[in-house]
Amino acid sequence: MTELNELAAAWHEARQLYPLYSALAREFVIDLPSCADLESNVEAPPQESVELARQWLLDLDTRIQVHQLRQFLQTTTLASDDDLRTLLLHHLRKPKHTDSDRDKTDFLLVQFFSHCAPSRLEDADVDLEYVAQMLEPALGTVDLNVPDWAAPLNGLIQAASRCQSLKEMLASQILEKGRKLKTSAGEKYFAPAAMVAFTRFSFLMRRVFFRLMHQDLNAILDGLRELESRGVNTLDCRRAQFSAEEPIARLRMICQSWKVMFHAEYSAGQPLRMLVDLRSVVENALAKSAGAKKQASSSHTPRAQAAAAATGMNAANDADLPEFEVSSDPQT
Repeated sequence: MTELNELAAAWHEARQLYPLYSALAREFVIDLPSCADLESNVEAPPQESVELARQWLLDLDTRIQVHQLRQFLQTTTLASDDDLRTLLLHHLRKPKHTDSDRDKTDFLLVQFFSHCAPSRLEDADVDLEYVAQMLEPALGTVDLNVPDWAAPLNGLIQAASRCQSLKEMLASQILEKGRKLKTSAGEKYFAPAAMVAFTRFSFLMRRVFFRLMHQDLNAILDGLRELESRGVNTLDCRRAQFSAEEPIARLRMICQSWKVMFHAEYSAGQPLRMLVDLRSVVENALAKSAGAKKQASSSHTPRAQAAAAATGMNAANDADLPEFEVSSDPQT
């Protein structure tokens, strides 16, 4: 009876995950033959069919990259809270976890928590107890005795909350330090208390990232509008890996596309560094433009005009004077 129950549970899980996996495979053009029994939606297949379905899911797992899973689940409308829970349990139940399994589990934990938590949740309320409570449907009751090796996560969270820009966050290498801690943990990562601690860390990092990302993008867009009002139409953006005469209109379109892209992927990668460098380019252009405007304005003040007139009069008077004669007599 127990074996039959396990087969029925495995088949229910496979049927629930099959639409998600099929859609994901289509989106990223992953070439894998469909599973006939799952396609036919059989209610009670033989054990062989259950095993084939389970193997089909595992085979697709090896082909799906974590960034593809992240992009798909953050943009699709197909995944419910229960689907996310089933997908998370599917990865947690594997007898042996690869690095890819760990990274997918790490993302799925945060995604499941984000779906279950209220939208207006304050950062101060995201403590270990609250995270464990939200994850209980997937992890069960968790003993919150966080291992010593995961203790530095709290300090990284505090450091990130003090960052005022993406540039500052990148320089601090907070994301890299958190990832290094996760990868060095190996199988210890899958201890329930450790997963709760990393879920809290990743969720709060995501919030800090989006806050700073929108802040930088808004600063760039505001700067571009100001530069256009001053008659500037192109910028030298080679520092940000664009052209020496990049049209401001194109830069505005790029910034809008980044708002969408960074919702699917956030890390200290190349596009993020380009965003940071572009803000520096715009701020430098604003400062240079303001300096030139100030200098031009000061040259038209009454005092400056009087000084210029006096300089011109003196120059004219000097031109009327005779040339000096050189005397051979030192006393003359």
